[in-house]
Order: sequence, then structure tokens, then C-alpha cells
Amino acid sequence: MKAIRVQTPGGPEALAIEDADTPEPKVGEARVRLEASGVNFIDIYHRTGLYPLPAPFTPGREGAGVVEAVGDGVTEVSPGDRVAYVLFPSYAEQAIVPATKLVPVPEGVSGKTAAALMLQGLTAHYLSHTTFPIEPGHRVLVHAAAGGVGLLLAQMAKRRGAQVFGTVSTEAKAAAATKAGVDVVIRYTEDDFEEVVRRETSGEGLHVVYDSVGKTTFDKSLKCLRPRGVLALFGQSSGPVPSFDLARLGGGGSLFITRPTLAHYVLDRKELLSRSRDILQWLADGTLEVTIDRELPLAEAAEAHRLLEGRKTSGKLVLTM
Repeated sequence: MKAIRVQTPGGPEALAIEDADTPEPKVGEARVRLEASGVNFIDIYHRTGLYPLPAPFTPGREGAGVVEAVGDGVTEVSPGDRVAYVLFPSYAEQAIVPATKLVPVPEGVSGKTAAALMLQGLTAHYLSHTTFPIEPGHRVLVHAAAGGVGLLLAQMAKRRGAQVFGTVSTEAKAAAATKAGVDVVIRYTEDDFEEVVRRETSGEGLHVVYDSVGKTTFDKSLKCLRPRGVLALFGQSSGPVPSFDLARLGGGGSLFITRPTLAHYVLDRKELLSRSRDILQWLADGTLEVTIDRELPLAEAAEAHRLLEGRKTSGKLVLTM
């Protein structure tokens, strides 16, 4: 089989396609022939070494395909089942995944779409339903609202009755955010998002800011919050946030900051199935839309990373096998 391998962390050129032996599942495992893999910013963090992994490694954190073989003791899936997964390597034609981490893909949802949804869809789900459970009337800000998570999070926030603010960089991305349900679209290249939020909320501020950008948005995100507001910092596409004085939270209105990660919101199979059933069923019945910006073959993983790092996408990049 073919797989992308990183021998030494570095730039996109570190992603090399190689021949590899077909893996055999052990006890509790399944082998999945992948149809597609989603591309995410965490893949870039792994490739560069910002989030270090033991090298060499196969990147990727979500995929979908068909079960080809199972190891001893597996009862959750059978050969021929259409499945998806998250948090295990996926830039390869085949992958070994613990059977308890595989979720069924319903009829009407393609493998490519399922692969595009898993990591970002589950992230949007836990952010909007658990990290800060949105209720009708809440005011929320989604940074990078035309990105993969942003478009899904905006849809879920509207579904739960929020007024949604969103930051974007271009007119095309503004249109995408509006389509996803963003009520107040802010072109951060032209307008100060803190000033827009204060004006549009009559100075009251927001209940929650969902921030995947990090360094360049952090300070103003805090200033956008109402007393006891929540900043959910779930990414750092502009770089990590420097250390800061926690006393600022008191001075800003007894604010809360959390740094959630997906692994802690799918701690067991029950929670994984519950969240994945929601997002995949919403996809199947048309109440949730996934925007796939473009599909690239596995061998062009480096180009996919260049596009994502260069902020030249709106929606999802998918590698096809």
C-alpha cells in the first residue's frame, strides 16, 4: 500500500509518499481500506513538530472507508462495514484502528464527506454542546468562520438559537459564513472585530468566543466577553498564546478560559457514538452542510498543507486514495 510518512519534522516537503506493507489487525483492531482522509491544522502542527510525534510517522487524524479485516475479539464492526474514525493516522491507503474507535457511516453519506466531517464536526459539536452549551439568545463569536470548523460551528450555533458573529478575511469567505448562518460577518482585514462586537451588542459583550486563531486574536477576544463570559481557545493557527497574568480574568469580568481538545470529549465509545451519530445524521438529513473546498490525491498531501497554511481554502480539504 501507499502511505505518507514524515521522517523528520519540517515544511510541506517533509510529507513523502512511500510504499508500506499491508498491516494486519491484532486483538481488538480492524483494518480499514480508506476512501478519504480529512486535512486539518493539527496535521500541520504534527508535521512541523509544534505538536511532536515520534518519527517516522504517518500523519492525519480522520478518515473513512470500508472494514477489510478484523482481529480477534472484535464485535463492534465486521468486514464490509462502512466506517469513519478520528484521532488515528489516516494519510494512507489502509489503516489499523481500534474497533471501539470506529463509527458507522449512514446511508446517504459518502466516505469523502464522512472523512471531511469527523474531526471538525465533532469539534464543533463538543464546543457548542458541552464546552459552552449554547442556549437561545446567547451571543457567540466564531473566529475563522469560513474555515472547516467555523462553518460547522456557525450552523450548530444557529441551530441552538444563538446570535452568531464571525470573522473572515475575504468577500468570498464572508459569503460562505453568511450562508452558514453567521448574523454579523466581520472582515477582520478591514474592521476591528472588538469594536464591531461592542457596537452591535450595545457594549454588553458576548457569552462565548470560540477562538482557533490564538496569538493574534486572544487579547481582543477576551475584551469582547460579557462578565462571566467564556473564551474557548481550541487552536492556534496564528501561533501559541504567550503566558499572561491570570488576574486579567478578574479585571475583565470574572472571565473563564478553557483550552479544550477533542480527545477529552470522546473519552469512551458511548460518548464517541453519541456525538458522531448526531453529526452524521444531521449530514444525512440535510440539516448540516459540509463544504469541501477541494479534493487532492494522497500523493499531493504537501500541496494540501501549503493551501491550508496559506489560508487559501474555505471549507475542507480532503485527500482521496
